[in-house]
Amino acid sequence: MKTLLPEGWVRPKGYSNGIKASGDMVFVAGVVGWDENEEFQSDDLVEQFRQVLLNTKAIMAEGGAGPEHMVRMTWYITDKQEYLTRLREVGQAYRDVMGKNYPAMACVEVSGLMEDRAKIEIETTCVISAD
Repeated sequence: MKTLLPEGWVRPKGYSNGIKASGDMVFVAGVVGWDENEEFQSDDLVEQFRQVLLNTKAIMAEGGAGPEHMVRMTWYITDKQEYLTRLREVGQAYRDVMGKNYPAMACVEVSGLMEDRAKIEIETTCVISAD
């Protein structure tokens, strides 16, 4: 995989502008912050976010992928202000679970998610390099 950063651009913090990759692909559906029994243990954004990442990591592993194979994540959040206020905690939770692997990302505020208690949902795409 190759991180794409056009010459002269400032390096983004916490994500990549683009990734070039080839190989087997693993697609992870939108994942919310409930446990393996589909029960929410918390209504706290950061705790749900950490659980989303743990769930995502477990699903990726089933396909033979890990955080180092992530090329794309799309985050759907229900409260932009809460997210921005807690950005340091979100960043720390991300690094704790996914390490310093920063795929191309988008974060979108939505009016609601299919699961009423969910505050965040994330889709992930991985490429297990053919190299």
